[in-house]
Amino acid sequence: MHNRNIVLAGFMGAGKTAVGRALAQRLSRTFLDMDAELEARAGKPISLIFAEDGEAAFRRMERELVVECSCRANLVIAAGGGVVLNPDNVRDFSATGYVICLKAAPEEILRRVAGSKERPLLEQGDKAERIRALLKSRQKLYDALPYQVDTTGKSVAQVVAEVLTRICCRGVVNPTGS
Repeated sequence: MHNRNIVLAGFMGAGKTAVGRALAQRLSRTFLDMDAELEARAGKPISLIFAEDGEAAFRRMERELVVECSCRANLVIAAGGGVVLNPDNVRDFSATGYVICLKAAPEEILRRVAGSKERPLLEQGDKAERIRALLKSRQKLYDALPYQVDTTGKSVAQVVAEVLTRICCRGVVNPTGS
């Protein structure tokens, strides 16, 4: 049980990458940022994958990576914000790991992603409006994930501590991180 993956899911800007890095370091596990891995494999940023190849191509690449990650153990994975759009992704991650949804208020998300040029789903129209619309369209999918942690107004260290508290009491890892 202690070698199951820990998958951080949730909307963009919820803190998956920052929390994932810190959590992996704390637990001496390998960290995998799915977006960074997909960019490395494609040789271009996600915004260009969306622009040149389309969202469907990106989702196919994402699906392949989920399958690969689900065959490995002892990972802390920062999943892409849209990974929940495919129920097979959630099923596979849940079969081999613990899926934790990091959540944040729309205003907090906007503050965190405001300066980013690498958010292709926010390129059209008003960012705040787009965040609210995308969150609303995905809310049921995020809410269906078994573990929920709100990151609004919290430091990375606070969120890591909250995630560890939740997974330690469920036997995913022991408090010392081994």
